[in-house]
Amino acid sequence: MGHRIVVIGGGYAGVTAANRLARRIDGAEVMLVNERATFVERVRLHQVAAGESIVVRPLRERVRSGVSVVVDRVRGIDLDRREVALAGGGGNSAGGNGAGGGGAEGAGGGGNSAGGNGAGGGGVLRYDTLVYALGSAAAPAPDAAMALATAEDAERIRDRLVELAAERAAVAVVGGGLTGIEAASEIAERFPSLRVRMVSEVDPGPGLSPRGRRHVRAVLDRLGVEVISGSVADARDGAVRLSDGRSVGAALTVACTGFVVPPLAAWAGLAVDEAGRVRVDRTLRSVSHPDVYAVGDAAVPDLPSGRMLRMACATALPMSGAAGAAIAARLAGRKASGLRFRYVNQCVSLGRRDGVIQAVDADDRPHRIALTGRSAAWYKEAVVKGALWFAAHPGPYRPVRPAAV
Repeated sequence: MGHRIVVIGGGYAGVTAANRLARRIDGAEVMLVNERATFVERVRLHQVAAGESIVVRPLRERVRSGVSVVVDRVRGIDLDRREVALAGGGGNSAGGNGAGGGGAEGAGGGGNSAGGNGAGGGGVLRYDTLVYALGSAAAPAPDAAMALATAEDAERIRDRLVELAAERAAVAVVGGGLTGIEAASEIAERFPSLRVRMVSEVDPGPGLSPRGRRHVRAVLDRLGVEVISGSVADARDGAVRLSDGRSVGAALTVACTGFVVPPLAAWAGLAVDEAGRVRVDRTLRSVSHPDVYAVGDAAVPDLPSGRMLRMACATALPMSGAAGAAIAARLAGRKASGLRFRYVNQCVSLGRRDGVIQAVDADDRPHRIALTGRSAAWYKEAVVKGALWFAAHPGPYRPVRPAAV
């Protein structure tokens, strides 16, 4: 049997890594494990929450023919045995581009093929190289709040907003970061009868330039979004309660308060930072386990500058491409080059017809320059479409001899 590479996580990072590996390595078996059979465009979830119809794309259509897809949930990693334990949600296919699954996927409960190493019914997948790309989840939110981090979250919020729109109810969006800004503006534009309130400890868009922040506030004002400054203590009984005792009425509270990584890496024994992200070197290789690589939100590379990469699609894509190239180089006996990355901009949509494209320096500090208005909205849409395309076609874009194993 050839070298088996198992990629866990089917978001932007995992799909990009799997496709890069399949293109760069001849003779290896590349397997992509994901809990669901569809690819989620996470950067569009605020649009889904506001009621926009987004094309649902089968995961197998996002990967190359050399990548096998296993639809199941990862429940553990045995680093000594080089095994990934699966929850056994249903029938999984690893012999082409199968995307089976249990329950709604209707593929039965077991019978899986993975070149002699079955992966169903609570079984395991053995690997020679593991790529950890499990991403992030919503940070803990107040009990009555609804997070906006998954496709299911967005659909639940959408259904509730449709109900509330007829009542001209109040909706609170907690968090003044980019996710909160996009959610509040999208909801206000799509549902003008709702009274949308943004509750934030900071001025919306703290990472933007003064010009960018001014434009965000101007658009929020135009859309009728009330910005309330304060720290949230809890949300229940139709209100958001602030730490200073104030109460903000809200029939629905949407929490956009950041992201956290799953604890699986720490549980497995990988070296992680204080946030639980896998510590990797410049080639995205685990500093504690050389047969494990980590990419995307769940990884923290040791860069010469000492800077931290923010959790974003903009960082996940180059990290995954670099990891694929590094693995291919090492399997071919060549020296692996490290991640080379610099920030260019931050893209914020403000509904479907406005936005901010904030120019930043290499370390993500904002310049004074910011593109705003309809041109910014078009630019952001092009970036989102480009990210989807790049994940499926991650290069290389110049002649490179594939590694043979």
